[in-house]
Amino acid sequence: MKTDRSVFCLPVLFTLFALLFLPVAGFSEQEAMATGNASTPQPAIPQKIDLIIHGDYLVAMDNGGTVLEGGAVAVNEGVIVAVGKAADITAAFTATQVLPGNNRVVMPGLVNGHTHAAMTLLRGVAEDLALMDWLGNYIFPAEIKFVDADFVRIGTQLACWEMIRGGTTTFVDMYYYPDTIAEVVESCGMRALISATVIERPSPGADNAADSLAKGLEFIKRWKDKNSRITPIFGPHANYTLNEAQLRAVRQAAIDADVAIAIHMSESLYEVEYSKKNYGRTSVEFFDDIGLFDVPTIGAHLVWPTDTEIPLLAERRVGVIHNPTSNMKTAAGIAPVVKMLEAGVRVGLGTDGAASNNDLDMWEEIRLAAFLQKVERMDPQVMPAHTVLNMATRGGAVAIGLGDSIGSLETGKRADIIQVSFDDVHFVPAYDVISHLVYVADEQDVSTVVVDGRILMKDEEILTVDTARVSAQAKELAARIEKALDTLNSK
Repeated sequence: MKTDRSVFCLPVLFTLFALLFLPVAGFSEQEAMATGNASTPQPAIPQKIDLIIHGDYLVAMDNGGTVLEGGAVAVNEGVIVAVGKAADITAAFTATQVLPGNNRVVMPGLVNGHTHAAMTLLRGVAEDLALMDWLGNYIFPAEIKFVDADFVRIGTQLACWEMIRGGTTTFVDMYYYPDTIAEVVESCGMRALISATVIERPSPGADNAADSLAKGLEFIKRWKDKNSRITPIFGPHANYTLNEAQLRAVRQAAIDADVAIAIHMSESLYEVEYSKKNYGRTSVEFFDDIGLFDVPTIGAHLVWPTDTEIPLLAERRVGVIHNPTSNMKTAAGIAPVVKMLEAGVRVGLGTDGAASNNDLDMWEEIRLAAFLQKVERMDPQVMPAHTVLNMATRGGAVAIGLGDSIGSLETGKRADIIQVSFDDVHFVPAYDVISHLVYVADEQDVSTVVVDGRILMKDEEILTVDTARVSAQAKELAARIEKALDTLNSK
């Protein structure tokens, strides 16, 4: 049967007339609803939040490997509340502050899994030496002579300035006067795991292992749960600077305090041979046998793990921090990173201290980590760009025990975010954003740094460190150190 279109269309025309002209005739939206002729639902009012960060590219470093063109991150009260296309984010949110993303990549902040921050003030003091010669004959004596709380304060401020400048948002530190380090980190706005160093020798602030352990425990009690960005942990130095009983004591103290441990592990052939001679086992086997891995453990370097130790590291969930620049400079060796990753070991990246690097540039570590494994394995396909960038972000966060809260741009994680500028000529052309981040970018390309939702650097201007004061104080202290060294060397 043929439908009468004129009859069918009348109600539709009436409805359209009502929708178009009822508001003009003075009907409110509520009155229109009452007549059954309401307009279509209005879009939800955008949610008011603290911050929106845009990027021509968004590199999430999530499990799905999300890379978006024209992306944005919404942040409120230090937490990522949404990640997606910029149009969707701006439709859903309105922010107190908006960071434009023109020619910018927005991505997670970098995680420096092992450093000695205050050693920026010993940068260049002892050069081109083997690890144990450098450490025993130059660094330990220099630390006894020069390191005090003021040294640590100035050196850590200098390090935070350098790390913020390069896009590092989280670091794991192992040095002396940990309260001073924590105060600096609290002030500069970064995130850090701060290790109370335990060592069996006279050291800055402590007489021996027992003294440093006791003082470390007091530090942990003071800072645990005090600031969400600061995690106090124990830092037993190594198995050649602590004996078995002392290492067991640190382990038990960490269990009692419910904190993690960071330790130099299998860094040099000297250490491995020392462990075999004194403990009858290699370093990793020895640490496992004394139950050290019952505590969440961050192992720095791991240059010389054996093929049997590598699966043990994976099984015990040890976080391994690869330090390619330091390991090359001290001729410690080439860590078997590819083997560790293939075995499921949690591997992150670190710079080590600036006295053995000589900078805190994580982009350099990213690039060298890739190149070193390629040439060691004689295989250009190992350690592809995404793999090594993951080690500096999400993988690094997992390695240091913070994988649930940082390391990727995902809803619910803390807002530790950076923008990398692609303005420089070395990014032209930009065919592959991940490739450019790994093989081209350096610390000078970072334009913005946000930690816990707080902007620490904007348009390359450091906002949380008085850089002029720190520079002047560092130079003044360095001049005194240089004069003292010249006096010692002349005798």
